[in-house]
Amino acid sequence: MQFDGAVIREQGVTFAIVIVKPHVLTTTLEANRTISGFAPAFPGLPVVLMAQDSRGRATYYGRRDITNFLSRISPSRIPWKRYTVS
Repeated sequence: MQFDGAVIREQGVTFAIVIVKPHVLTTTLEANRTISGFAPAFPGLPVVLMAQDSRGRATYYGRRDITNFLSRISPSRIPWKRYTVS
């Protein structure tokens, strides 16, 4: 499986962000299942999901302190990379 994401250390907190399709964030059940699915790729780190609408506006789902931080920065500042997990 390949996906785009990032690992960030900010203000003493290290966390992972994974880009998902917007429909993943439509229900908390699906969003939480998706976080659980990505958790093994980032052992011990909180995982946040990010989806963009057709205008490129980002929506985040995950730990509130992290999503609040991310909502104040541009997604272009995040060091995205492609991950491959088997």
